[in-house]
Amino acid sequence: MSEERGLRWREAEDVGCHELEDVGCHEPGALSRRSLLSGGVAAAFWLGLSGWGAVAEALGARSKVQLAQLRYADGNPIPRPTALQRLAWELDKRTSVDVASRPVVLGLSDKRLYRHPFLYWGGDKGFALPPAKELACLRKHLVFGGFLLIDSAEARPGGAFDKSARALIAEIFPRDKLQRLKKKHVVHKSFYLLGDVVGRVATVSHWEGVVRDGRVVIAYTQNDLAGAWARDNFGQWQHSVYPGGAQQRELAFRWGINLVMYALCIDYKADQVHIPFILKRRRWQIPR
Repeated sequence: MSEERGLRWREAEDVGCHELEDVGCHEPGALSRRSLLSGGVAAAFWLGLSGWGAVAEALGARSKVQLAQLRYADGNPIPRPTALQRLAWELDKRTSVDVASRPVVLGLSDKRLYRHPFLYWGGDKGFALPPAKELACLRKHLVFGGFLLIDSAEARPGGAFDKSARALIAEIFPRDKLQRLKKKHVVHKSFYLLGDVVGRVATVSHWEGVVRDGRVVIAYTQNDLAGAWARDNFGQWQHSVYPGGAQQRELAFRWGINLVMYALCIDYKADQVHIPFILKRRRWQIPR
Protein backbone atom coordinates (compact mmCIF):
# COMPACT_ATOMS: atom_id res chain seq x y z
CA MET A 1 0.00 0.00 0.00
CA SER A 2 1.44 3.39 -0.96
CA GLU A 3 2.00 5.96 1.76
CA GLU A 4 -0.69 8.20 0.32
CA ARG A 5 -3.25 5.43 -0.04
CA GLY A 6 -2.48 4.19 3.44
CA LEU A 7 -2.98 7.64 4.93
CA ARG A 8 -6.28 8.21 3.15
CA TRP A 9 -7.46 4.72 4.20
CA ARG A 10 -6.73 5.47 7.85
CA GLU A 11 -8.51 8.80 7.58
CA ALA A 12 -11.53 6.94 6.28
CA GLU A 13 -11.75 4.71 9.34
CA ASP A 14 -13.83 6.95 11.53
CA VAL A 15 -16.13 8.57 9.02
CA GLY A 16 -19.39 7.34 7.60
CA CYS A 17 -19.88 6.45 3.96
CA HIS A 18 -21.65 9.72 3.23
CA GLU A 19 -18.63 11.63 4.50
CA LEU A 20 -16.33 9.86 2.06
CA GLU A 21 -17.99 11.45 -0.94
CA ASP A 22 -15.65 14.45 -0.78
CA VAL A 23 -12.45 12.62 0.14
CA GLY A 24 -10.07 12.49 -2.82
CA CYS A 25 -7.85 9.42 -3.30
CA HIS A 26 -4.95 11.48 -4.65
CA GLU A 27 -5.13 14.62 -2.57
CA PRO A 28 -1.67 16.31 -2.33
CA GLY A 29 0.00 17.21 0.92
CA ALA A 30 -0.05 13.79 2.57
CA LEU A 31 2.29 13.29 5.50
CA SER A 32 5.51 11.38 4.85
CA ARG A 33 5.99 7.99 6.49
CA ARG A 34 8.88 9.42 8.57
CA SER A 35 6.88 12.33 9.92
CA LEU A 36 3.91 10.05 10.63
CA LEU A 37 6.08 7.58 12.54
CA SER A 38 7.94 10.27 14.45
CA GLY A 39 4.65 11.87 15.40
CA GLY A 40 3.33 8.50 16.59
CA VAL A 41 6.41 7.91 18.76
CA ALA A 42 6.10 11.37 20.30
CA ALA A 43 2.42 10.83 20.98
CA ALA A 44 3.09 7.47 22.62
CA PHE A 45 5.80 9.04 24.81
CA TRP A 46 3.44 11.86 25.85
CA LEU A 47 0.65 9.40 26.63
CA GLY A 48 3.02 7.41 28.82
CA LEU A 49 4.09 10.51 30.77
CA SER A 50 0.50 11.62 31.16
CA GLY A 51 -0.58 8.29 32.63
CA TRP A 52 -3.03 7.58 29.85
CA GLY A 53 -2.42 3.84 30.07
CA ALA A 54 -5.95 2.92 29.11
CA VAL A 55 -5.73 5.05 25.98
CA ALA A 56 -2.40 3.51 25.03
CA GLU A 57 -3.80 0.00 25.52
CA ALA A 58 -6.79 0.85 23.36
CA LEU A 59 -4.54 2.12 20.60
CA GLY A 60 -2.48 -1.06 20.80
CA ALA A 61 -5.49 -3.34 20.59
CA ARG A 62 -6.88 -1.39 17.68
CA SER A 63 -3.61 -1.72 15.78
CA LYS A 64 -4.05 -5.50 15.46
CA VAL A 65 -5.19 -6.83 12.11
CA GLN A 66 -8.66 -8.29 12.51
CA LEU A 67 -10.23 -10.40 9.80
CA ALA A 68 -13.77 -9.36 8.99
CA GLN A 69 -16.67 -11.53 7.83
CA LEU A 70 -19.36 -9.65 5.95
CA ARG A 71 -23.01 -10.18 6.88
CA TYR A 72 -25.74 -9.61 4.31
CA ALA A 73 -29.49 -9.94 4.66
CA ASP A 74 -30.32 -12.70 2.21
CA GLY A 75 -28.99 -16.24 1.67
CA ASN A 76 -26.57 -17.86 4.11
CA PRO A 77 -23.70 -15.40 4.74
CA ILE A 78 -21.81 -17.45 7.35
CA PRO A 79 -21.81 -21.12 6.31
CA ARG A 80 -18.40 -21.76 7.95
CA PRO A 81 -18.57 -19.81 11.25
CA THR A 82 -15.27 -21.11 12.69
CA ALA A 83 -13.14 -20.78 9.57
CA LEU A 84 -11.75 -17.25 9.90
CA GLN A 85 -10.82 -17.80 13.53
CA ARG A 86 -8.75 -20.80 12.53
CA LEU A 87 -7.13 -18.84 9.70
CA ALA A 88 -6.27 -16.06 12.16
CA TRP A 89 -4.62 -18.66 14.43
CA GLU A 90 -2.51 -19.99 11.56
CA LEU A 91 -1.61 -16.46 10.48
CA ASP A 92 -0.41 -15.65 13.98
CA LYS A 93 1.72 -18.82 14.21
CA ARG A 94 3.27 -18.64 10.75
CA THR A 95 3.87 -14.93 10.15
CA SER A 96 4.87 -11.78 12.02
CA VAL A 97 1.46 -10.18 11.49
CA ASP A 98 -0.03 -8.93 14.77
CA VAL A 99 -3.49 -10.43 14.28
CA ALA A 100 -6.55 -10.48 16.53
CA SER A 101 -7.48 -14.02 17.52
CA ARG A 102 -11.17 -13.57 16.82
CA PRO A 103 -12.63 -12.19 13.59
CA VAL A 104 -15.48 -9.70 13.57
CA VAL A 105 -18.81 -9.92 11.73
CA LEU A 106 -19.85 -6.65 10.10
CA GLY A 107 -22.69 -5.32 8.01
CA LEU A 108 -21.85 -3.61 4.74
CA SER A 109 -22.70 -0.13 6.06
CA ASP A 110 -20.95 -0.53 9.42
CA LYS A 111 -18.61 2.42 10.05
CA ARG A 112 -16.00 0.01 11.45
CA LEU A 113 -15.60 -1.48 7.98
CA TYR A 114 -12.71 0.87 7.26
CA ARG A 115 -10.60 -0.57 10.08
CA HIS A 116 -10.37 -3.93 8.29
CA PRO A 117 -8.21 -4.24 5.17
CA PHE A 118 -9.23 -7.88 4.65
CA LEU A 119 -12.93 -8.67 4.16
CA TYR A 120 -14.47 -12.10 3.59
CA TRP A 121 -17.78 -12.79 1.81
CA GLY A 122 -18.99 -16.38 2.05
CA GLY A 123 -22.15 -18.26 1.18
CA ASP A 124 -23.54 -21.53 -0.12
CA LYS A 125 -26.74 -20.40 -1.83
CA GLY A 126 -28.04 -17.58 -3.96
CA PHE A 127 -28.64 -14.14 -2.46
CA ALA A 128 -30.28 -10.88 -3.48
CA LEU A 129 -28.17 -7.81 -4.14
CA PRO A 130 -27.76 -5.61 -1.05
CA PRO A 131 -29.21 -2.08 -1.13
CA ALA A 132 -27.38 0.46 -3.28
CA LYS A 133 -26.25 2.45 -0.22
CA GLU A 134 -24.57 -0.59 1.31
CA LEU A 135 -22.86 -1.44 -1.97
CA ALA A 136 -21.61 2.16 -2.18
CA CYS A 137 -20.01 1.78 1.26
CA LEU A 138 -18.29 -1.43 0.22
CA ARG A 139 -17.16 0.07 -3.09
CA LYS A 140 -15.58 3.07 -1.35
CA HIS A 141 -13.77 0.82 1.10
CA LEU A 142 -12.28 -1.24 -1.73
CA VAL A 143 -11.30 1.85 -3.71
CA PHE A 144 -9.55 3.27 -0.64
CA GLY A 145 -7.36 0.19 -0.26
CA GLY A 146 -9.53 -2.61 1.10
CA PHE A 147 -9.53 -6.16 -0.22
CA LEU A 148 -12.49 -8.55 -0.54
CA LEU A 149 -12.29 -12.34 -0.79
CA ILE A 150 -15.46 -13.97 -2.12
CA ASP A 151 -15.46 -17.69 -1.35
CA SER A 152 -18.16 -20.06 -2.56
CA ALA A 153 -19.03 -22.76 -0.04
CA GLU A 154 -21.44 -24.13 -2.65
CA ALA A 155 -18.38 -24.92 -4.80
CA ARG A 156 -20.43 -25.38 -7.95
CA PRO A 157 -19.65 -23.29 -11.05
CA GLY A 158 -22.88 -21.96 -12.48
CA GLY A 159 -24.71 -22.62 -9.21
CA ALA A 160 -26.92 -20.19 -7.33
CA PHE A 161 -24.11 -18.63 -5.28
CA ASP A 162 -21.88 -18.32 -8.35
CA LYS A 163 -24.56 -16.42 -10.25
CA SER A 164 -25.28 -14.13 -7.29
CA ALA A 165 -21.58 -13.47 -6.67
CA ARG A 166 -21.00 -12.48 -10.30
CA ALA A 167 -24.01 -10.17 -10.21
CA LEU A 168 -22.70 -8.63 -6.99
CA ILE A 169 -19.25 -7.99 -8.46
CA ALA A 170 -20.75 -6.47 -11.60
CA GLU A 171 -22.87 -4.15 -9.45
CA ILE A 172 -19.93 -3.03 -7.31
CA PHE A 173 -17.59 -2.39 -10.25
CA PRO A 174 -19.63 -2.28 -13.47
CA ARG A 175 -16.66 -1.07 -15.54
CA ASP A 176 -14.11 -3.53 -14.15
CA LYS A 177 -14.81 -7.07 -15.26
CA LEU A 178 -13.77 -10.24 -13.50
CA GLN A 179 -10.63 -11.61 -15.09
CA ARG A 180 -8.55 -14.72 -14.68
CA LEU A 181 -5.41 -14.10 -12.63
CA LYS A 182 -2.32 -15.70 -14.09
CA LYS A 183 0.00 -17.87 -12.01
CA LYS A 184 2.71 -15.23 -12.22
CA HIS A 185 0.50 -12.80 -10.29
CA VAL A 186 1.85 -11.57 -6.94
CA VAL A 187 -0.93 -13.31 -5.00
CA HIS A 188 0.74 -16.62 -5.90
CA LYS A 189 3.93 -15.59 -4.08
CA SER A 190 2.96 -13.00 -1.46
CA PHE A 191 4.15 -15.38 1.30
CA TYR A 192 4.20 -18.94 -0.01
CA LEU A 193 4.98 -19.93 -3.60
CA LEU A 194 1.77 -21.53 -4.82
CA GLY A 195 0.37 -22.95 -8.04
CA ASP A 196 -3.20 -24.17 -8.54
CA VAL A 197 -5.95 -22.82 -6.31
CA VAL A 198 -7.56 -25.35 -3.96
CA GLY A 199 -9.86 -25.33 -0.95
CA ARG A 200 -12.21 -27.96 0.44
CA VAL A 201 -12.49 -29.02 -3.20
CA ALA A 202 -10.41 -28.37 -6.30
CA THR A 203 -13.16 -27.29 -8.67
CA VAL A 204 -11.52 -24.30 -10.40
CA SER A 205 -7.72 -24.19 -10.51
CA HIS A 206 -7.34 -20.42 -10.94
CA TRP A 207 -8.36 -17.17 -9.28
CA GLU A 208 -10.76 -14.68 -10.77
CA GLY A 209 -10.35 -11.11 -9.73
CA VAL A 210 -11.25 -7.47 -10.24
CA VAL A 211 -8.14 -5.38 -10.85
CA ARG A 212 -8.11 -1.61 -10.42
CA ASP A 213 -4.95 0.45 -10.97
CA GLY A 214 -2.89 -2.72 -10.96
CA ARG A 215 -4.29 -3.91 -7.61
CA VAL A 216 -6.65 -6.84 -7.04
CA VAL A 217 -9.57 -5.45 -5.03
CA ILE A 218 -11.80 -8.55 -5.25
CA ALA A 219 -10.62 -12.16 -5.47
CA TYR A 220 -13.14 -14.89 -6.20
CA THR A 221 -12.79 -18.65 -5.75
CA GLN A 222 -15.30 -21.48 -6.06
CA ASN A 223 -13.20 -23.99 -4.09
CA ASP A 224 -14.61 -23.32 -0.58
CA LEU A 225 -11.42 -22.24 1.16
CA ALA A 226 -13.25 -21.75 4.45
CA GLY A 227 -14.52 -25.33 4.31
CA ALA A 228 -10.90 -26.50 4.51
CA TRP A 229 -10.13 -24.09 7.39
CA ALA A 230 -13.15 -24.81 9.60
CA ARG A 231 -12.51 -26.68 12.86
CA ASP A 232 -14.91 -27.33 15.73
CA ASN A 233 -14.41 -26.56 19.44
CA PHE A 234 -13.00 -30.06 20.00
CA GLY A 235 -10.24 -29.54 17.44
CA GLN A 236 -11.81 -31.73 14.76
CA TRP A 237 -11.93 -30.68 11.14
CA GLN A 238 -15.52 -30.00 10.19
CA HIS A 239 -15.31 -30.93 6.51
CA SER A 240 -13.44 -33.51 4.49
CA VAL A 241 -11.10 -32.19 1.81
CA TYR A 242 -11.32 -33.74 -1.64
CA PRO A 243 -9.42 -35.07 -3.51
CA GLY A 244 -6.09 -34.16 -1.86
CA GLY A 245 -6.80 -34.71 1.83
CA ALA A 246 -4.37 -33.27 4.39
CA GLN A 247 -1.96 -31.93 1.77
CA GLN A 248 -4.75 -30.03 0.05
CA ARG A 249 -5.95 -28.63 3.40
CA GLU A 250 -2.45 -27.31 4.07
CA LEU A 251 -2.42 -25.64 0.66
CA ALA A 252 -5.79 -24.05 1.45
CA PHE A 253 -4.30 -22.50 4.60
CA ARG A 254 -1.32 -21.28 2.60
CA TRP A 255 -3.68 -19.64 0.14
CA GLY A 256 -5.50 -17.92 2.98
CA ILE A 257 -2.23 -16.58 4.36
CA ASN A 258 -1.14 -15.41 0.90
CA LEU A 259 -4.40 -13.52 0.48
CA VAL A 260 -4.12 -11.76 3.84
CA MET A 261 -0.49 -10.85 3.16
CA TYR A 262 -1.47 -9.50 -0.24
CA ALA A 263 -4.23 -7.42 1.32
CA LEU A 264 -1.71 -5.91 3.76
CA CYS A 265 1.32 -5.56 1.49
CA ILE A 266 -0.14 -5.53 -2.06
CA ASP A 267 2.68 -5.94 -4.59
CA TYR A 268 5.97 -5.62 -2.73
CA LYS A 269 6.85 -9.21 -3.64
CA ALA A 270 6.97 -8.15 -7.29
CA ASP A 271 10.09 -6.09 -6.59
CA GLN A 272 13.32 -7.59 -7.94
CA VAL A 273 15.04 -7.14 -4.57
CA HIS A 274 12.85 -9.88 -3.09
CA ILE A 275 13.60 -12.56 -5.69
CA PRO A 276 16.49 -14.18 -3.69
CA PHE A 277 14.17 -14.56 -0.68
CA ILE A 278 11.45 -16.03 -2.88
CA LEU A 279 13.86 -18.52 -4.40
CA LYS A 280 15.13 -19.46 -0.95
CA ARG A 281 11.57 -20.17 0.16
CA ARG A 282 11.21 -22.76 -2.61
CA ARG A 283 12.64 -25.20 -0.09
CA TRP A 284 9.34 -24.95 1.86
CA GLN A 285 7.75 -27.91 0.11
CA ILE A 286 4.91 -30.08 1.40
CA PRO A 287 5.97 -33.72 1.93
CA ARG A 288 4.42 -35.97 -0.68
